[in-house]
Amino acid sequence: MSDQIKHECGIALIRLLKPLEYYQSKYGSWMYGLHKLYLLMEKQHNRGQDGAGLATLKFDLAPGKKYIHRFRSNGESPIKDVFAEVNAFHTAVENKNPDLLDDSVWAKENLPSAADIYLGHLRYGTFGGDDIEFVQPLMRENNWKSRNLMLAGNFNMTNVDELFKVLIDLGQNPKEYSDTVTVLEKVGHFLDEENQMLFRQYKNDGYNNKEISSLIANDLDIKKILEEASKDWDGGYAIAGVIGHGDAFVMRDPNGIRPAYYYQDDEIVVVASERAVIQTVMNVDADNVNEINPGQALIIKKDGTISSEKIRVPQKRTSCSFERIYFSRGSDKDIYQERKQLGRLLLPQIMKAIDNDIENTVFSFIPNTSETAFYGMVDELKSHLHNVQKKEILALGNNLNEKEIDRIMDKKIRVEKIAIKDIKLRTFIAQDKGRNDLVGHVYDITYGTVNEGVDNLVVIDDSIVRGTTLRESILKILDRLKPKKIVVVSSSPQIRYPDCYGIDMAKLGDFVAFRAAIALLKDTGKENVINEVYKKSKAQENLPKEQIVNYVKEIYKPFTPEEISAKISEILKSKEVKADVEIVFQTIENLHAACPNDTGDWYFTGKYPTPGGNKVVNKSFINFIEGKNQRAY
Repeated sequence: MSDQIKHECGIALIRLLKPLEYYQSKYGSWMYGLHKLYLLMEKQHNRGQDGAGLATLKFDLAPGKKYIHRFRSNGESPIKDVFAEVNAFHTAVENKNPDLLDDSVWAKENLPSAADIYLGHLRYGTFGGDDIEFVQPLMRENNWKSRNLMLAGNFNMTNVDELFKVLIDLGQNPKEYSDTVTVLEKVGHFLDEENQMLFRQYKNDGYNNKEISSLIANDLDIKKILEEASKDWDGGYAIAGVIGHGDAFVMRDPNGIRPAYYYQDDEIVVVASERAVIQTVMNVDADNVNEINPGQALIIKKDGTISSEKIRVPQKRTSCSFERIYFSRGSDKDIYQERKQLGRLLLPQIMKAIDNDIENTVFSFIPNTSETAFYGMVDELKSHLHNVQKKEILALGNNLNEKEIDRIMDKKIRVEKIAIKDIKLRTFIAQDKGRNDLVGHVYDITYGTVNEGVDNLVVIDDSIVRGTTLRESILKILDRLKPKKIVVVSSSPQIRYPDCYGIDMAKLGDFVAFRAAIALLKDTGKENVINEVYKKSKAQENLPKEQIVNYVKEIYKPFTPEEISAKISEILKSKEVKADVEIVFQTIENLHAACPNDTGDWYFTGKYPTPGGNKVVNKSFINFIEGKNQRAY
């Protein structure tokens, strides 16, 4: 992906179903669960590099013993930092009495990492700041075990203002204005209510306070708590939680916007944001990894009982298609094939852009996430060339001879590794305020791969959001090869609308497709459309989100996708670039053909799965017109 965007946090949960002694005996270490959590987090590091956190919960310790521990970092290498802090405890013991590290009973009593439940989180911040307080897992502490709550999630709520007001109306005074705090406090409030209700019930039945604590822990209705807490939520979410007495849960939004998967056997329950990660860490087949269904929660009671419960009524499945295009690791068997198919389906547009001149075209990709789509594109090119060659041979008829066959069969798809990302330079630039003079060198090129002034150069990328890196770096550096034409192919459609469910794409003015549409309206004397959309948007600004209409669609309506693509090409070609430039985008129809089970496409079509989406796009357009460079939620 040429435009770097923050997106979609990662979650990881390990629930051990046996005592630590079991894992010490079978696997040679009581750290079995800790090691699995480390692997889950490390293999999901693509999902969050702003921070990482780990929380542990121990069962059945005596009063006075600390049974909840948390480690967090917002440093440059947060996963490394977190586990270095954990390992520091192990090193201290190893230096004094190494035999104790093999004693699972002693470890549980004395080491923070010897636990029954592990909850991990990887953060990409799309709301709030980079302060350590925003790094999850979040905690809500209490002396009653069953009132302690830890949460870690991949979520964004569109209606933080409403949720914040609900908390105030409940008599609370939230410490921060963010969806993380409002979600934590909402769940925490109904956890308190459930505790209080059960306390009164058992008190009336004559039990003493000590007995009541155990009864509450056994009878706490997690399903009811989550139903009450989430009834006002508007957004995409996969949220994992642990309650101090030992219950755990992972719940998913009713549209299935955010992903969540789990594996269970008689030893362990594993939850992560990506299926392939669980497969790798647990060495299991894809068929053994289950998806948490939209609107449901996986609930693991302290006694080991595991169930899937309906929390919200499932809606039309609109899981995020960007997970398939870019975000998730491409090692998932379905995602790998879908990305290849995205590349295959672009062939007709590519052939049109190069005027069917395969012989004088070099094909490549923008590293690294577009590589799989590139393979699909090349497969389809080879298939196309094979058919062309077959037709040419058959057309020879009686003139068939070895020289002509050699001429036809010598035609090849010319594939080269053209662009090389300089990761160290990107890191340096990201830390430098005066970055404009350096950004043009984030990518390097392979010289001598293109015939100057003769060859077309086709490069595929998985998406084009702002287009800044294309304009300021990639196109300029590719132009040094002096191709006749540069064709940049996006395996995703034009990004036209803001996201509000976990991707850091909240400002309309950032999108090159939106800027192109605005420019076209001005070029064609249709500026009145901009004014009309603004009037309509402003008129509904304070309406309930359920009544808001996405009028921003009218900005794009006068133009075909091809006209907008042409304008994007014009915007992204700087005056220094000598080659012709054409930008080609995937069609919406082909996106759904390639990814039929994950139909969430609101950033391409403006069809938001929740009412809050329309509210966000409405506010984003108002902000753009009024010159407010701020988020819309």
